[in-house]
Parts: sequence; structure tokens; C-alpha cells
Amino acid sequence: FSDTGTKPPESGIFGFMINISALLGVITMYIRYLLVEKQNESSHFIPPSCNTFSLCIGLMGCTGMGIVATFQELSVPTVHDIGALVAFGSGVVYITLQSIISYKSCPQWNTHFVCHIRMAISVISCIAFIPMIVFASQISMTKIDWTPGEKDYTYHFMSAICEWTVAFGFIFFFLTFIRDFQ
Repeated sequence: FSDTGTKPPESGIFGFMINISALLGVITMYIRYLLVEKQNESSHFIPPSCNTFSLCIGLMGCTGMGIVATFQELSVPTVHDIGALVAFGSGVVYITLQSIISYKSCPQWNTHFVCHIRMAISVISCIAFIPMIVFASQISMTKIDWTPGEKDYTYHFMSAICEWTVAFGFIFFFLTFIRDFQ
């Protein structure tokens, strides 16, 4: 994921777009928080602290995205990797909590279909997150421009597939909020 934004001028564009995405994520999560808070006032389907905790975890993930955008993979790899771990880890926890909240609010505020879709995305993201970490931890060097057959290429390739799976999981999960936000 980060390989696409390591060299200038791409690094500047990559950092800018990741920061914009993080800001949009914060806005989306806050709107979702307010929506659940309002729905919960009349239905009492979850403790309010659960909604607040979910928001905090989500904001932590967006902060991790900002760290990833600010500290490029080749310049400061340790900080970059910590930011990525926070972004992806918190993101997976956030969408899982939101899936649970969706089920708790069903059928008054969500359909079973939407709940199932959200949970499926959460499960796929959780499943992809684990090998992403395992494969990434096996890579012994930080570099760009990998070629098949190189040492650690398979680990890099598998980690990248899992990373993109989780990232698209977040995007598709947020798209399930469209109906709620109407």
C-alpha cells in the first residue's frame, strides 16, 4: 500500500490523499456516532459508552492513517509501521463494533441484510488483518520495487494482498452507511 507513495512526487500526493481520507473518515465516524446516539435515546439498544468507545477506536485509526501519511515507509519505517498497525488494527475493531451495534439496533434502525453485509465485511477484514501482520513481520528488509524470486517477495506480496483487502473492506463498510445517513 505504502509502496505507491514512497518516492517524490507521489509521496506528497499519497500523503495528502491519505490525510484527506483520514479527515473524511473522522467526519463519517462522528456522523455515525451522532446518529447512533440519537437512535439510542429512544430505543436504548446499547450502553452509550459502547458508542463512545467505538468512536474513540475509530478516531485512533484515523490518527494512525495520519502517521502513515506523514512518515514514509523508507524514511522512518518503524514509525510508519506503527501508524499502519494502529490504522488497520483500530479500523478492524471499529467496523466490528459497528457491526455489533447494527445488530443491536435491528430491526428498528437497520435491516438484517445490512447487518449481515456489515458483519461479512468485518469478518473478511479481520481474517485478512491477521495474515497481513504475520506476513509483514516475516519481511527482513524495507525496500521498493520487489521482483518475483527475491528473498521475502512472497511475504511482501501476500502481506500487500491482505492489506488491500482490509483497506477495501473499510471502504465498502463505510458505503453501507449511505442508507443510514439518508
